[in-house]
Amino acid sequence: MVIVIIIMSVVTLWSEHSVTTKFRRKKQSMEFSQDTAHSGEIGTKKKVKRLLSFQRYFHVSRLHRGAIPQAPLHFLDEDYLGQARHMLSKVGMWDFDIFLFDRLTNGNTLVPLLCHLFNIHGLIHHFQLDMVTLHRFLVMVQEDYHSQNPYHNAVHAADVTQAMNCFLKEPKLSSFLTPLDIMLGLLSAVTHDLDHPGVNQLFLIKTNHHLCSLYQNISVLENHHWRSAVCLLRESRLFAHLPKEMTQDIEQRLGSLILATDITRQKEFLTRLENHLKNQDLRLEDAQNRHFILQIALKCADICNPCRIWEVSKQWSERVCEEFYRQGDLEQKFKLEISPLCNQQEDSIPSIQIGFMTHIAEPLFKKWYHFTESPLGENMLSHLTTNKAKWKSIQHTQHSSNGGSSGSNSNKINDHAGQGTENEEQTVNEGDSP
Repeated sequence: MVIVIIIMSVVTLWSEHSVTTKFRRKKQSMEFSQDTAHSGEIGTKKKVKRLLSFQRYFHVSRLHRGAIPQAPLHFLDEDYLGQARHMLSKVGMWDFDIFLFDRLTNGNTLVPLLCHLFNIHGLIHHFQLDMVTLHRFLVMVQEDYHSQNPYHNAVHAADVTQAMNCFLKEPKLSSFLTPLDIMLGLLSAVTHDLDHPGVNQLFLIKTNHHLCSLYQNISVLENHHWRSAVCLLRESRLFAHLPKEMTQDIEQRLGSLILATDITRQKEFLTRLENHLKNQDLRLEDAQNRHFILQIALKCADICNPCRIWEVSKQWSERVCEEFYRQGDLEQKFKLEISPLCNQQEDSIPSIQIGFMTHIAEPLFKKWYHFTESPLGENMLSHLTTNKAKWKSIQHTQHSSNGGSSGSNSNKINDHAGQGTENEEQTVNEGDSP
């Protein structure tokens, strides 16, 4: 009972210092290069300015313009806290409504969710984690998601984490997982889109963003999410008490998991999974095979929106398309070619969703069900089929009312999913430290 009270009280505890934290935190460099400063140059560290994250760049810009940041209020009455506690008791159920949980916690979704999951999985005890330090780390993670993004925000991260928790409990997988596997699964889920700018890699390349040069146009956003996550882990000192070799291993495996979410590597991972299933050689006693399945699980969690109930799935579909359209408006404003799926006049929500479900979601979740052979996998495919049929019905209605074609995005999505490269995991495989 005490730990439950502690977990839920974090919803309110940090409101009084949330603003000052933004100004006082001394940030490490977000992108760790190969040529870091020598240890003897301690005296000059204060003079070295790190590359600002997208979030902090815009925050500083507002301050320079004289705009005062508005601190969100996170005080809740007991009725809301009681409902949030009740929802956490059902966090392992697939019909968990993350939007309702976000409202009950007044936008403070990540902190109580992850504290609860770390507790029920025994990770706090196993890794001897300090509860205050864990709370501080999760607050930092939540702050570095962009609340102005319609889709890539902290609610999406929480949704992916809740889905990952469900996948970690799959009978085919759960009995083989170590505490480290579980912790990496949850950490990768909660940080997989950290500091996402709300635009895609193509937009960053078009605008000559420095991250594209840093990562040579390879998994640019995914590399950035990984390095940002490592930055927060080190700054919060969450694992400072663990052996150095272990923390380095955690950072590398975390990177491998996050990099797997690059949608352009979809064909690569599907082919590997298909071969494993065909050869029946997935030995989950082997750490490498477990890690591969965790990669697949994270990929599934990341794009599981079509597999949710219609009311929740529809909200996510509208949010992601709104983010696409905002990018298209930016590109049009700056006289750039509008990226695929980002033209609101040509790319309708139903056509985008039908193409995504057909070429991305269905193949992945069919293979996942082949692996799990579980009621959850069957339920997810059932939702996906139902939701796809609803979007087709909406598309037909729109097509009829418009008296013309609503456009098709199937080929755009299919082409994008297959643009993999053999070098995309180089930064991890070669042992680079973030």
